[in-house]
Amino acid sequence: MQEEKHLTGTLVLSVFTAVLGFFQYGYSLGVINAPQRVIEAHYGRVLGIAPIDRSAIDFTDTNGSKSTLTLYWSLSVSIFAIGGMISSFTVGWVGDKLGRVKAMLAVNVLSIIGNLLMGLAKFGPSHILIIAGRAITGLYCGLSSGLVPMYVGEISPTALRGALGTLHQLAIVTGILLSQVLGLDFLLGNDDMWPLLLGLSGAAALLQFFLLLLCPESPRYLYIKLGKVEEAKKSLKRLRGDCDPTKEITEMEKEKQEAASEKKVSIRKLFSSSSYRQPVIVALMVQISQQFSGINAIFYYSTNIFVRAGVDQPVYATIGVGVVNTIFTIISVFLVERTGRRSLFIAGLIGMLASAVAMTVGLVLLGTFAWMSYVSMVAIFLFVIFFEVGPGPIPWFIVAELFSQGPRPAAIAIAGFCNWTCNFIIGMCFQYIADLCGPYVFMIFAVLLLGFILFAHFKVPETKGKSFEEISAAFRRKRRSAIKGHKAATELEDLRGSEEA
Repeated sequence: MQEEKHLTGTLVLSVFTAVLGFFQYGYSLGVINAPQRVIEAHYGRVLGIAPIDRSAIDFTDTNGSKSTLTLYWSLSVSIFAIGGMISSFTVGWVGDKLGRVKAMLAVNVLSIIGNLLMGLAKFGPSHILIIAGRAITGLYCGLSSGLVPMYVGEISPTALRGALGTLHQLAIVTGILLSQVLGLDFLLGNDDMWPLLLGLSGAAALLQFFLLLLCPESPRYLYIKLGKVEEAKKSLKRLRGDCDPTKEITEMEKEKQEAASEKKVSIRKLFSSSSYRQPVIVALMVQISQQFSGINAIFYYSTNIFVRAGVDQPVYATIGVGVVNTIFTIISVFLVERTGRRSLFIAGLIGMLASAVAMTVGLVLLGTFAWMSYVSMVAIFLFVIFFEVGPGPIPWFIVAELFSQGPRPAAIAIAGFCNWTCNFIIGMCFQYIADLCGPYVFMIFAVLLLGFILFAHFKVPETKGKSFEEISAAFRRKRRSAIKGHKAATELEDLRGSEEA
């Protein structure tokens, strides 16, 4: 089969090496969850504040100590996303200036520095070192979360683009799961070892650094951006093996001609040009729906939610979520090329909506019926399953599919910025909103999910099995038909007006 021949050792190595960036992103997302009490207690000792009992029902705060610790804790969680927000805007420039591989090599330095600061947190003011370390790691992940889909999207054959794109999410959930397992108190999630736990993803950064030296540059970047035809052919031969590269070279030539006919696309041009408006709106909305679906509330605060639900060993329940997360992400790798992006995305959102409602019912009635804790737990697991089926993996690679080579770096930059901004808002605000709304907090996400379902149904296109050029052409056709429809409606109104006159 032609598709199987495409999957060469070099392609596998290159994709694996690139998605190590997403593994670090997942590890950084999950690592802060399990040792929350240990780190809060340490902050309390450093700052001279009593620790918080988050499982208590009474949330009165007589001396402001709780709000101070909550502020430092929320900042430790969410500063990671601020780093990502800042650096994600520079993805297009860095990727074009250095090339995809050299850019990934360079940004690994940020990851190593950030992880060192966290690993040495006990040797200084720990709250400052953790917040600074997570901010710098966030800078790395913001760049990496744009560069990796760009590189993987450009080196993948069309037939495998969806499946290989889903590996971004698999790397994230593997990172989350490993951080949760290592976060157990008898492993690294204890008072002695938590700095090592926080700084451990620096090892993945070192591994990625050395493996990247073996990876070929993106042939699309070499051919379209630099005009190095022979180098692009060599790179393509390494990635595809014995397969005939003629079809892909022809496709790149088409894209190059299209890119040459349009000026370099800036972020401002993406928003001002009518030809990019529809794909930009879709790109931003899939990112917003991924983050505002409530999934990061589960990742950041799942241990705490299980405590509220009355689970005796909440850390093990959180690890259970991580295992389910990983299994269903692997399943989505096989589903995405068979079922299509759009239908999986919508099905996932509908399942998450039902789960959010069930979770709310379980938490509200927990005081009346003890068995409702099981309803809440099952709902959390289902919520995660449906997320991993579609809304989790698809936004990472669909943005690269929606745009041709010219506007792609700028589009990935704004989509990344949008994703990180939403990530920050959730990380910073969820603890406060949860304290304010109590068990009704997931109804907010249920309402948002309903909006995302309606948007996806009417606006998100199917990109399965289509070349970048075909997807761009589909948007152009939609725009032309919309303009024709608008003109026809205007002419009809004018005609009616003249008749009435």
